[in-house]
Amino acid sequence: MTPTAVSVIVPAYHEAEGIGRVLDRLIDGISLEFEIVIVVDDPDDPTVAAVHEHVPDEPRVRTLVNTYGRGPANAIRYGIDAARHPVVVVTMADGSDDPRMIDPLARLVERGVVVAAASRYSPGGQQVGGPAFKGLLSRTAGRTLGTFGRVGTDDATNSFKAYSTEFVREVGIDSRSGFEIGLELTAKARRLRRPVAELPTIWLDRTLGESHFDLKGWVPKYLRWYFFAFGPELTVEQVRAEGARIAARNEGKGGGRV
Repeated sequence: MTPTAVSVIVPAYHEAEGIGRVLDRLIDGISLEFEIVIVVDDPDDPTVAAVHEHVPDEPRVRTLVNTYGRGPANAIRYGIDAARHPVVVVTMADGSDDPRMIDPLARLVERGVVVAAASRYSPGGQQVGGPAFKGLLSRTAGRTLGTFGRVGTDDATNSFKAYSTEFVREVGIDSRSGFEIGLELTAKARRLRRPVAELPTIWLDRTLGESHFDLKGWVPKYLRWYFFAFGPELTVEQVRAEGARIAARNEGKGGGRV
């Protein structure tokens, strides 16, 4: 059997200072066939020039300008739609994720799971640094979903995950802002009763640049996907319909019940 190939999606916003180091670690850390897709919102984002300067002759690295709307969720959607390989991995441009986890996560998807999570909160995992309150919320949400929602991971909120590209395109991505895509796709997999697995990871808070996480603005949106994970099995059509309702509420457009 030919080993799987992976598309690594990296949403980036003004990450010129650290993107070279992140690219080096990704290229060194992945042994599978891969492409790295850096997605920015603006062609004038300094990240673009930094990538081209750092890896001018690296055909496995692409820089794309997102046309779906500003923000990380739209950048991730755009990158996944442009992915060329059967497994997609979302990782951050700030260097907080461990690129050596990409191979084993991708191989879990190759074996049949639709979501493979890098988990800070499973045995052997760790979160180093970051705001204490944000970490408490994330840990509480992850562990309660893992224990009571039986979603297959104790870290559903972590963005660092591998997905079956086919699964993502089947269920769609409804998030339009923030980083709740990891939670959204985990919740959708649970409601469809599709397999989810996890591996422990060590997350290190960024050392360069500033975080763009909007705790106040995004927590209510996370909560809607959190509660959606609890419930009976649904069909793909039902998941897509419920996802659209949640998205409408998250964007302030009504949308009925969840």
